[in-house]
Amino acid sequence: MPPDDASEPTPISENTRLSPNSPTTINSWATGDGRRAVLLAARSAVALYRLLDVVPAFSGDDRITRLFTLVPGSDFGVDALAAIEAVGGRTVPWAEACATTYDLVLTSSPKGDLPLLSGRHVLLPHGAGYNKSIPGEGADSASGLDPALLLRDSAAPIALHALAHPSQVARLAVDDAHAARRAKVIGDPTLDRALASRPLRDQYRAALKTGPRTLLVLVSTWGRESLLRQRPDLPARLAAHLPHDEYQLALVVHPNERSRLGTFELTEMLAPALDAGMILAAPHGEWASVLIAADALITDHGSAALYYCAVADRPVVSSYQGGAELIADSPMHTLLRRIPRLGPAEAVADALRAYRPGAGLEAADAAFAYQGDGLNRLRTELYALLDLTPPGPGCPLRPLPSPRPADRSPTGFDVHAELTTEGVRIARRPVGIALPGHHLAVEYGAADENLTRSAGLLYRHPVRTSATQAELAWTADGWARYALSTYPGCRSAAAILPSGMCLLRVRGHARPYLLQTGPKDDGDGRIARADPAAVASAAHAWLLARTARPRLPLHLVCHIGARDFRVLIRPVSDAEAAQPV
Repeated sequence: MPPDDASEPTPISENTRLSPNSPTTINSWATGDGRRAVLLAARSAVALYRLLDVVPAFSGDDRITRLFTLVPGSDFGVDALAAIEAVGGRTVPWAEACATTYDLVLTSSPKGDLPLLSGRHVLLPHGAGYNKSIPGEGADSASGLDPALLLRDSAAPIALHALAHPSQVARLAVDDAHAARRAKVIGDPTLDRALASRPLRDQYRAALKTGPRTLLVLVSTWGRESLLRQRPDLPARLAAHLPHDEYQLALVVHPNERSRLGTFELTEMLAPALDAGMILAAPHGEWASVLIAADALITDHGSAALYYCAVADRPVVSSYQGGAELIADSPMHTLLRRIPRLGPAEAVADALRAYRPGAGLEAADAAFAYQGDGLNRLRTELYALLDLTPPGPGCPLRPLPSPRPADRSPTGFDVHAELTTEGVRIARRPVGIALPGHHLAVEYGAADENLTRSAGLLYRHPVRTSATQAELAWTADGWARYALSTYPGCRSAAAILPSGMCLLRVRGHARPYLLQTGPKDDGDGRIARADPAAVASAAHAWLLARTARPRLPLHLVCHIGARDFRVLIRPVSDAEAAQPV
């Protein structure tokens, strides 16, 4: 039985082991030498990720023992165990955890059998505000603030209920004045980490290979009213509509939804968009770095959008179709009421332009207090509960990890080409999900044989080689000749050189051309560079439209979205034609 007085925790049993497979006893850490045992108790992966954002509060302190346990009863618990294993955490089986008293029990959800864990409990924010009421969870209150879940006996009291904003304390007081007295406004440690990582935005975009494109991120919460349940075809429709050289897509999925479906089912469901190059962000850390990198957001009623809004005031639009979950006057309700709503996927550009600055920041300010200082405020409270002096003036915030680029990328494009007075306007869309255009451009060596044989333009990126190995490589013009002779349906072959210039050989033309594209000054101190494969498509379309051979050198303008890139077309030198690719 747990002790009646939780203010004086009993020592951890000397013969309690971390797990059946570990011979190390907890007693080796806590035997009266001033050490403190802190148990991180999570029911699901998302709850665990919130706890991991708080662990740096104890960074560098060898007086603290950090242990994990999985609270049973959630449909989403399997991924939590995998996440603990991924960070190398020491796990205490649930039965053993319930037989031990800890100095602190940290949790980010009040659900489940948490009262069976003895010690002072600290309940941390589970997300950005309390915006949803989940049908079937019990009381008709904000998920996470159900008074029935906050009632505790003396063995497992909530010593601190850390909240992110004064409005949350006020909401709690309406239903349970006693619980509200244990609440303090701390801020949000997860937001702190995102705010501290803002200077890494360019690094994150480079890691994602975004380039000059607009990174459009979709965020989907979990449950029947989520984006993926209400509009499951939206990612694929956007991938089919948005030109590849102007937009990059990414998707952030709530960990509960990932657990419900499983990675295999989720990726198969999203296959058309993923094959078109959409990024599927990892659920811990990476989702927030993708939001920092984003230029625009499409959201349902999930709270991830509030982190995006707090980081910067960039366009955000709503895909939420309505339902019973969204709580009136919550921060997300405020946001969704004041931002444009997305109708058909094809109207996304208009919806993004309709966003009015200020709406996102206003909603974020209604969800987060003490922005940037939440972890230090929480650290002060935790060390007071542990009756320890913190080991230094503050704890450093750990930057978010760099996100991974897309696992897949398009291997062919339906290219829409429109001749202008100066050159050619190009819009490339991944083959297979968009309507056919002027020509099919296919990457040699990446696409299958059927697609390769159907290409009007074949292009090839340089193959990375090692100077320490024997090798056999094509020259640029040698490969272009080979491609045109091997694939009779192909009209042009483009070999992209390591310099970024491009050798283009057109069937029936005596000599190849060299395409040299200058950077575009965006006027804000940055320059943009075009994808050489897109420039090759522009030159291919322009040259095929002419009845006479052009006089060289000449300048051509390649229009990609709002940018105009000047392309010099000139004869290829012998040295350039002989460059290995």
